[in-house]
Amino acid sequence: MIYLIGMIVVSYLIGSIPTSIIAGKLLRGKEYDIRKDAKGSGNAGATNVFRLLGWKTGVVVLLIDMLKGLIPTVWFAKLGAQTGLGWETVNFQILAGLSAVFGHIWTIFAGFKGGKGVGTGAGMVIGLAPLAVLICLGVFVATVALSRFVSLGSILASLTLPVVLFVQRFAMGGNVPVQLLIFSLFIPALILYTHRSNLKRLLRGTENKIQLRKS
Repeated sequence: MIYLIGMIVVSYLIGSIPTSIIAGKLLRGKEYDIRKDAKGSGNAGATNVFRLLGWKTGVVVLLIDMLKGLIPTVWFAKLGAQTGLGWETVNFQILAGLSAVFGHIWTIFAGFKGGKGVGTGAGMVIGLAPLAVLICLGVFVATVALSRFVSLGSILASLTLPVVLFVQRFAMGGNVPVQLLIFSLFIPALILYTHRSNLKRLLRGTENKIQLRKS
């Protein structure tokens, strides 16, 4: 049980690393806070980095955010047997990965105001279902390319995840654990929650479009 608690805490702390905030301070000075830049969205995520610090910095931040979800999901799965709980590997993967995602959204290092969980969540799902991630990535890229709305791409990609996994299990006979199917239904709900303000702006027609250049 001590190990299980430690796994959750360490995963949360890894996810809590405020990548975009650190990037902003490194590039703009220690007084700069990307969440307070009037030209941005007020969010501490990779999309805001793309918008305010340029695409190169955005790519680096996004990759690190994905690693924050991938490392706990893969690493702790290998150590899960040490708990003596007799759980399946996928249970440890989901618990560690979600802890990292929650850390990213509610980071202890920046007043519990972080990103929206998309990058870290994607890293987590890569560790759980890499094929499904590729399909979701295709939906995301196509949506953003056509609409220039990253928020819309993120929402549609998250909604695609359970569809792909359910098709894999029930239509294609794939080995998809029940736990993963249940988890896949939770992810769209979380993404919709963290993007609730974006949804309102999308419905009003006031959502910002992404520009892949430095402001």
